[in-house]
Amino acid sequence: MTRTDGTRGSALRRPLLSLAATAAVLAVWQASGALGWIGPNLLPTPTEVLTTAAELAETGYRQVPLWEHVAVSLARAMAAFLAAIATGVPLGLVMGVSPTASALLDPFVQFLRPLPKLALIPLVIVWFGIGEFSKFFLIYLATFLSVVAGAAAAVASVGRDRLRAAEVLGVNRWQMFRHVLLPSTLPDLFTSVRLAIGIGWTTLIAAEMVAATSGLGWMVVNAGAYLRTDVVLLGIVLLGLFGYLLDLAVVGLRKRVVPWMGRE
Repeated sequence: MTRTDGTRGSALRRPLLSLAATAAVLAVWQASGALGWIGPNLLPTPTEVLTTAAELAETGYRQVPLWEHVAVSLARAMAAFLAAIATGVPLGLVMGVSPTASALLDPFVQFLRPLPKLALIPLVIVWFGIGEFSKFFLIYLATFLSVVAGAAAAVASVGRDRLRAAEVLGVNRWQMFRHVLLPSTLPDLFTSVRLAIGIGWTTLIAAEMVAATSGLGWMVVNAGAYLRTDVVLLGIVLLGLFGYLLDLAVVGLRKRVVPWMGRE
């Protein structure tokens, strides 16, 4: 077998293993409910969740169509993600190249970043009320802080020898940034953005606790209050699915923008 054939075999083997593992978990989950090992109120089976999904797709949840819950959550999250990336990446790069900026800003970033966003809900309501901006701000803040920290760390990881070699060649500051610093940091930047989007997506439920009437996070919280575990599980599955699709989108974009990643 040639090396190319081996690479293709490995590429096919991974998705097959993933599908097999998923199918095995779903089979055990279905069997545990069908055999009565776990009550339906505690853990509805996959078929019950699918039935609930079909019902909600037809009738909606709390007078709101299921597609609208999905669309509202995605719109809130994507607006916050784009704003966080647009502002967090430049600030993180500045902190990475400027010790002064890092000394001034890093204490605040590191203090706020691990802070549970649930703790900020009362303040956010006082500051911004209960409108859409409050929800946007919570998701934005969680994503922004992670992006800033990741971008600053990406600059710090650039090899000093590479920068010295560029200086010897006589590049100016803009050329240093455009042709050396930015390409060197892009792989780590994409990794940081990928992790930050994951953190921001998990903040969605907290954000949609602020007087929301729609959205997947709100649907999960509301259904839990009425012990609708089938709806809760459906919401969890949809949150996980769309979070996974967002991650795949970032990975796909990274492969197009940073094709050299992993080949150095």
